[in-house]
Amino acid sequence: MRKKGVNNNFSVTDKVIVITGGYGLLGKQFAQSLADEGAKVVITGKDFNKAKKIAHKVNAWACQLDVSIKESVIFAVNNILNEFGVIDGLVNNASFSSPVDGNNNFISFENISERSLEQSIAVDLKGTFLCCQLIGNEMVKNAGGSIINISSIYGTVAPDQRIYKSIQDKNGNSFIKPASYCAVKSAILNLTRYLAVYWANKNIRVNTLTLGGVYDSQSQEFVQSYCERTPLNRMANSDEYNGAIQFLLSNASSYMTGANLVIDGGWTAW
Repeated sequence: MRKKGVNNNFSVTDKVIVITGGYGLLGKQFAQSLADEGAKVVITGKDFNKAKKIAHKVNAWACQLDVSIKESVIFAVNNILNEFGVIDGLVNNASFSSPVDGNNNFISFENISERSLEQSIAVDLKGTFLCCQLIGNEMVKNAGGSIINISSIYGTVAPDQRIYKSIQDKNGNSFIKPASYCAVKSAILNLTRYLAVYWANKNIRVNTLTLGGVYDSQSQEFVQSYCERTPLNRMANSDEYNGAIQFLLSNASSYMTGANLVIDGGWTAW
């Protein structure tokens, strides 16, 4: 008889795992790695065609979902339950962020619009809230589950705006990491703690995964500035968070809830 070992605890085989923002840079990675490990992955996104395309590539199931609209979340949850009967894991990966390129007019904090603030709140905070609320409720009915809320180093520390100086718009204004992004990513940390305590007796674990910057065809100047600010002297490769995702969704993290797992190359260590 095979003994139950450490490796068995990391298994996600046959777990139904929903990933919001599933066709983004990291969402695709999470979906591929979990599907490779035998999970039943549901890729969700506002653009159903994009979700289907990625789902086909990684052997997953696609579902349309606008996380900022409650009716859309309800509709998606019902579709997923009709297909799989249960939801074991949720990765709240959907996020709104201003593009870091020179094709847009960069706005200072003093001039940021209410619309920009509302977009960040709607996707990152309200979207995470709604998905936790509605999918978490289904986990209560199923007597268990694991939720991962994705945050950022900028939810823990303030951005070093100096690293963005080389990124300028057509008017010569340097990109500024928006305060709205930092505010919602910070709020996610305490939403996680709240839910971890609230559902502790329901066998539902809720943790935050805080991520650093990822290589994504950024300019050489930006990459150099970012790396110089990081103790490991580099950005993350897009697949370097996959292990943490599997860990938090598996029984290997069965005694872990309300925690903030930081993977940032040491950015927040100094």
